[in-house]
Amino acid sequence: MTRVVVAVDSFKGSIGAADAAAAVRDGWSVARRGDEVVLRPMADGGEGTLDAFAAAVPGARRMPVTVCGPHGREIPASWLLLPDGTGVVELASTSGIELLQADGGGGLRPWDAGTRGFGEAIAAALDHGVERLVLGIGSSASTDGGVGALTALGARFTDAAGAPVAAGLRGVATLARADFSGLRPLPPGGAVVLADVTNPLCGPAGAAAVFGPQKGLDAEGVAAADAALARFASLVSAAAAAAERAGSRRERPLRIDHSGPARQHPAHSAHVWDAGTPGAGAAGGTGFGLLAWGAELGPGAERVAELIRLADAIAGADLVITGEGSYDGQSAAGKVPAFVARLASAAGVPAALVAGRITADADISAFAASVSLTELAGSPEASLAAPADWLRAAGAQLAEAAPAR
Repeated sequence: MTRVVVAVDSFKGSIGAADAAAAVRDGWSVARRGDEVVLRPMADGGEGTLDAFAAAVPGARRMPVTVCGPHGREIPASWLLLPDGTGVVELASTSGIELLQADGGGGLRPWDAGTRGFGEAIAAALDHGVERLVLGIGSSASTDGGVGALTALGARFTDAAGAPVAAGLRGVATLARADFSGLRPLPPGGAVVLADVTNPLCGPAGAAAVFGPQKGLDAEGVAAADAALARFASLVSAAAAAAERAGSRRERPLRIDHSGPARQHPAHSAHVWDAGTPGAGAAGGTGFGLLAWGAELGPGAERVAELIRLADAIAGADLVITGEGSYDGQSAAGKVPAFVARLASAAGVPAALVAGRITADADISAFAASVSLTELAGSPEASLAAPADWLRAAGAQLAEAAPAR
């Protein structure tokens, strides 16, 4: 009997990680009914993070909450409560760009979309009394530096006249004062932030320059946003330092390793992080805002893998199947499939890749086999129209080609 681990990311805009993993399993099982197929859907902090934890952690419970979406309207959402008291909150499902692009979302709002809904979901988890937080911040709709989220957690951001700033980047551009004296403390075990990028807050590789255009900012808007975020960083750093001196917040970041359950470590000071911290520019600068709160920032795929114990699942497996929507020349730099392939290689287990498309510049040398849904279906349109069907076909194809054990 062959033991197969399926650890795919979501196929963005097409199918979530949990459903994608189930489809691959179904295809494999049709071809080889006697094999053991273990599902460990993956994420890197963006869309599908909640699904990954829900599928991998027995006893995880979705906790419904109503929040303010990035379009300014109330939406139903949820956060996830794990049996050990950890609360998992996902920006994508509360303040994500997909919410603006979906039917009725109203389209991109580069100046007005914000992260308030994300903060409201975090607040709901704190109200429930979670022991620690895991915060996925990929797929953001805004460039507000996390102002919306921090406001929902009790921070105050005001303009030169002393009035609360507007939502989104529009408010960040008028920001004159940040006050963290009312900011809620972290939970006892701290908060770890799952980021899928390592960009700093400002500059040529910063939040506005790199991600602003995909959120609707033109060249002039990018320049204005970068200047606003730089001013924001200075004000927030001062506010965080003042709050720390006053003892109004606790900084006990959560660190996790492969050897056992989460452990608390001594807090780092407010001077350890700054606008240049890798990942500070994640989610339109929300990474920076959460660092100022006292959270710890880490690579999303690695942290998700640790929390769902992917290495344990891979140990003793005969094959690992991973994948994502588009595997291209940038994917090897830290996306889920490349990370899973490295983890499998370290365990001496071959890995196979399933992707919506595999571009010509992609390096697939780490994989023993690869399947493109676009090639299976005959066109991108066909594969996107029925992703679960083609994922099942991919699972069956890999099963038929794999040696029996």
